[in-house]
Amino acid sequence: MPETLSTDKLLSHPEVMRVIDKVNPEFIERTAYRPPACDVFTAPATELIGDDSYYFETDREAQALLPGIIGNKVQRIKGKAGSEGATAKDYTHCRTIGIVFSGGPAPGGHNVIAGIYDAAKKANPENVILGFLMGPDGIIENEVIEITGAMVDAHRNMGGFTMIKTGRTKIDTSKKMALSRETCKKLNLDALVVVGGDDSNTNAAFLAQEMAADGIQVIGVPKTIDGDIQVRDATGEVLCAMSFGFHTAARAFANAIGNLCTDSSSDVKYWHICKVMGRVASHLALEVALQTHANMTLIGEDLADYTDQRRLERAAADNTTDYSAYGITLRHLSRVICDGIVRRAAVGKKYGVIVIPEGILEFVNEIQVFILKLNTIIADYNTTHDRGFHKTFSMLEDKLEFLRRLARQSEEGASTTVWNRRDDDLFNDLPAFFQEGLLMERDSHGNFPFSQVETDKVIMGMVKDYLEILREQGRYKVGIEAAYYQKTLEKAGLDPALFGPVLFRNWAKAPYLLVKASIISIKTLAQALEAAGIMGRGEPIPAPVEKIYKKSVPEFKTQTHFYGYDGRGSDPTRFDCIYTYNLGLTVFNLVANGATGQMAAIKNLEGDFSTWEPMGIPIASLMHLEERKGKLELVIEKSTVDINSNAFRVAEASREDWLAAHPGEDHFRKPGPIRFTGKSEEDRPITLALNAIGR
Repeated sequence: MPETLSTDKLLSHPEVMRVIDKVNPEFIERTAYRPPACDVFTAPATELIGDDSYYFETDREAQALLPGIIGNKVQRIKGKAGSEGATAKDYTHCRTIGIVFSGGPAPGGHNVIAGIYDAAKKANPENVILGFLMGPDGIIENEVIEITGAMVDAHRNMGGFTMIKTGRTKIDTSKKMALSRETCKKLNLDALVVVGGDDSNTNAAFLAQEMAADGIQVIGVPKTIDGDIQVRDATGEVLCAMSFGFHTAARAFANAIGNLCTDSSSDVKYWHICKVMGRVASHLALEVALQTHANMTLIGEDLADYTDQRRLERAAADNTTDYSAYGITLRHLSRVICDGIVRRAAVGKKYGVIVIPEGILEFVNEIQVFILKLNTIIADYNTTHDRGFHKTFSMLEDKLEFLRRLARQSEEGASTTVWNRRDDDLFNDLPAFFQEGLLMERDSHGNFPFSQVETDKVIMGMVKDYLEILREQGRYKVGIEAAYYQKTLEKAGLDPALFGPVLFRNWAKAPYLLVKASIISIKTLAQALEAAGIMGRGEPIPAPVEKIYKKSVPEFKTQTHFYGYDGRGSDPTRFDCIYTYNLGLTVFNLVANGATGQMAAIKNLEGDFSTWEPMGIPIASLMHLEERKGKLELVIEKSTVDINSNAFRVAEASREDWLAAHPGEDHFRKPGPIRFTGKSEEDRPITLALNAIGR
């Protein structure tokens, strides 16, 4: 009998220590990998070339608030044989550079640090890289560490922002700005690097303006898994095709959803409803659709472009204009989903996969209006009262009563309220959980927190209700395979040709047979058989016939899933590893050549690596006025899915194939897990590969 080791001996056993060690083969391989650098970075030094060929329409407010950087041009990085000609300081001058992560994690952030660190130490081993801890709070509170080679090597090509952590604080007040400036001056920073999304890069622009007098440069880096930081100039020329982290998150989601496609077509009884991150834009949903060929994928930007032609025709006949015909409604959206479910059921497929972006409701007419109005009401209340809206009205009924008062005030002629009786009536028709969701506390940017709302529950609740109506009308049936019907009746000694014309509306015309719409219960089945003279009144229905009928009765079962935090915490794809490392190299070369108020970017991401072109993009030129927390603020515009792009048009043209509402196999695609090794791993997002065609 084998010896039973004590726990202490078991834990100290070499094989146990080997297999549970956090340093596993994958970790070793990842941290040992060194991404290739763009050709320009192989030069001993670089210089910046201002490029006048790119044109931006600058906002007047940006011109007024950011006079020191509004004149920035796009700057291309050019290699030099030596350090002579650096624009502001000698390339090898000793520098101290601070870096901060801002907002949610995105795969590849550590490689931005690695790129900056490697380039800085190559230029001058005395250069110092500092990391601000816990995001912008680290700048405000002067919480900082020096980043060492050992730290960088331990995090190369690894996911997360674990090296220095992150936070969501915004440096958006004069006090925070003054504290940040004081910190940077105390540390003798030459440059500050802000890695974040649109709001964080907006912060970077204001920091650059504020700190210019102190000689402190500020560079932004585009980070967001949503993929909604994309930069084009006024002519449509693409300068930054995608923010980093997008490819990894999309692949992580696609792998999991691809597994659900396999499960769905194996168990054949569930519809999997998959909500993926993407509050303002549906880039992730589109990429997941291209990766997996899920049966249905909703793209918010497509829904917003919807036009109800029947409403327009009715309005034209009445010589009026129906503005509600533009844009989709919740009701119509649910009907679109139901149509796909019913059509698949008709060929025996009671299962499927639906992908929904978390911000889908923002593209629905009535919901968009509610959100805009409620954002304004809540923001206005918070600015005019000592106590915030959500503390004053803690219960849903209290909030609803406040809205009712606003509606009454509008009827009494009050011009200050944006909430009227029609709004109130429509809002009260929504389920209580959704009312609660629409009234929940806004995020730190004043935005509606879509990720916390059960978007899928709202939409699928309406879908289930309408499917029940269709079932009662006999329009929602599960198709019965003709061969199965034939075999079942013949096995019991019954004539399939006798019962077929009575049972099915498409008898002998299709491989899947549909029970007639009039047969919606055992009672109506018996009546149909009696009327056809196949059985007498009161006689029992033949068991095989009843079995066939019961199989035709649909039972809509769902499983819901949310994909967000798992994807943004994933280890990066090889594409994101290479992209972010070169972003880090770009940052240092912008700093070394005196740039400030610029966003590090790589042009030609859509193409082969040999065509990638590192550059700096003027952040101030990207900014415009947008409503935040009920007031206009200067921010970087988010990029949404272009419904005229190759990627969307391919997905749109493939909808019928991917719905697979026909007999036979589904059209699912297996993207597989993120693979760091091997030759089969894709070298860029499918979205980018498709959009590059024809350029």
